[in-house]
Amino acid sequence: MMEEQKKVQKVRFHLPGLRYNFPLNMLLVDLMKKSPEYFREGLEIASFFGEFPVSLWNGGRFSGSGDQCNADYIRTVIYNANKLGIAIRYTYTSPLITKEDLADPYCNFCLETANNGMNEVIVVSPILEEYLRANYPGFKLTSSTCKEIKDMGKLNEELKKDYNIVVLDYNLNNKWELLEKIEHKEKCELLVNSCCVPNCQRRGEHYRFVSNQERIELKNRKLPANAQQEIPRWYCEYGENTSIYRSKTLSTHISPEDIWNKYAPMGFMNFKLEGRTADLFLLIDTYAYYFAKPEYRDEMRFVLTANLELNRVITVNRPRRGNWP
Repeated sequence: MMEEQKKVQKVRFHLPGLRYNFPLNMLLVDLMKKSPEYFREGLEIASFFGEFPVSLWNGGRFSGSGDQCNADYIRTVIYNANKLGIAIRYTYTSPLITKEDLADPYCNFCLETANNGMNEVIVVSPILEEYLRANYPGFKLTSSTCKEIKDMGKLNEELKKDYNIVVLDYNLNNKWELLEKIEHKEKCELLVNSCCVPNCQRRGEHYRFVSNQERIELKNRKLPANAQQEIPRWYCEYGENTSIYRSKTLSTHISPEDIWNKYAPMGFMNFKLEGRTADLFLLIDTYAYYFAKPEYRDEMRFVLTANLELNRVITVNRPRRGNWP
């Protein structure tokens, strides 16, 4: 009698980017299909999260490049992700949302375009959450890490509510005695590569700052150049290097080995990678670190970089043509 085959544990990742990282994310999914031998067992891409810049309801990261996605681009991204079974997950986590903001035509267009029962919204504002439940009940809602819930009693109460997923406060990472007390681990999501220092005292302030930046950016679009307000720049005394190499030095870092050998066996299955505004090359390193088997990391990094150049997402400049003598 053949020995029963060991069941492969499902590990679901949520990837950053609906705009700047979208080509890389799509190349990654394509590579998973064409070269599955590169990747760890049980890996699934569950969603692409972020905003279509610039969105009044957006939170967490400011994309302020002066960019704004047009309707065709938004439809294309949603269609191409959804046809692969990957959810679009809006980070509508601004803590400054007012009832007047709910009428924002751009955010409502983004919702209407993705309103097919497959997609999701990350929320923190009770005002927005009530609006979504009443007007867009087809969206699955995720409770944001921005709520900074550290108390186990309050966390377990949050998990009993009608959320598809609850993103844990990153300070709970690797605190095994607390993680064991979580009652619905299958509904939890862990932020594995947070660049914030453990127990950062300015995290909430940073979320509010980003939301204010978004508002100023949108107001400036309606004003002549000489009347526009300067967009303040966030300064963090701990630095703003978001690389995986810095993340690995922090006590809140979760390694891929721990994901597959500790977290998944405990019942956790959802994991989030931050990096919506990260350098593209550092994000490739992050994907190789988490997704590839160690012996394939260099090859996967090369394949992704080469294909980004082939598709003209990145450009390698050549020396200017010269003549001699």
